[in-house]
Amino acid sequence: MRTAVFWGCVIPNAQYAYELSVREVLPRLGVELVDLEDVSCCGTPIMSVNMNAFLYLAARNLAIAEKTGLKTLLVPCSGCRLSFSEAMHYLRRDEKLQEKINSLLKDEGLEYTGTIRMRFITDLLCNVVKKEYIQKLTKKTLNELKLASHYGCHAIRPSSIERTDDPENPRNLDDLIGWLGARSEAYPEKLDCCGSLLLWSHHDAAFTFAGLKLKAIQDRGFDGVVVTCPACHMMFDERQKAVASTVGSKLDLPVLYYTQLLGLAMGIEEEKLGLHLNRSPVDKLLEKIG
Repeated sequence: MRTAVFWGCVIPNAQYAYELSVREVLPRLGVELVDLEDVSCCGTPIMSVNMNAFLYLAARNLAIAEKTGLKTLLVPCSGCRLSFSEAMHYLRRDEKLQEKINSLLKDEGLEYTGTIRMRFITDLLCNVVKKEYIQKLTKKTLNELKLASHYGCHAIRPSSIERTDDPENPRNLDDLIGWLGARSEAYPEKLDCCGSLLLWSHHDAAFTFAGLKLKAIQDRGFDGVVVTCPACHMMFDERQKAVASTVGSKLDLPVLYYTQLLGLAMGIEEEKLGLHLNRSPVDKLLEKIG
């Protein structure tokens, strides 16, 4: 299949490993990525300041994706996906609002119609690529690994807006981990927040959220944490030492994106997956995988 892809701001500017791994893995699974031109921020940062400006930015990006003629838009960032989901939710329910936004987009020759299908990375892999094809291309089994899935808030909340997974008992990421042969066991803190959005207002609280969750995962004997959100990855991976000192604990927990884990199982070289950019001790996990 061919799909448009919206990378957002954080992935191409800070989370290069995520983009590298997605670009390596998906084409091998038969998914051709079509980059969009002239896109901007998804609009999330200004949602609480100016709702019309937020809707304009989100609808503009979606209109650019629709203009490609492709039926699907892949949004690897869960924050951007939530932004687009909320914009689509509001515009779908208010015809006059959609007309107002389209009158602004008209200056660029754009029109938002709401016809493109948006997909998140776990949704795409579970429901489009599917288990049989993923396992067909797997070269290494990860039977020795016990991995903790971290869904993040933006992928499953708010539950009032259409989600790609059950907000109370999400399964996609757990299933994807299991398809590679690893164990993804339940743990009480599974749906707890990483704390990243508190960084700008309550720094210590943000680090406490992340530190307590990582400590709980480590104490339960998991070999690592698997994420799909760039903001969550930054908290758990880049800031692991800082959050450890905040909660007074020694943390030594590998954190990686699911696309990196999938790439390893497919036999792709570590550097091509951006694993050399991870700050957490992924070497421990690599040794167990072999």
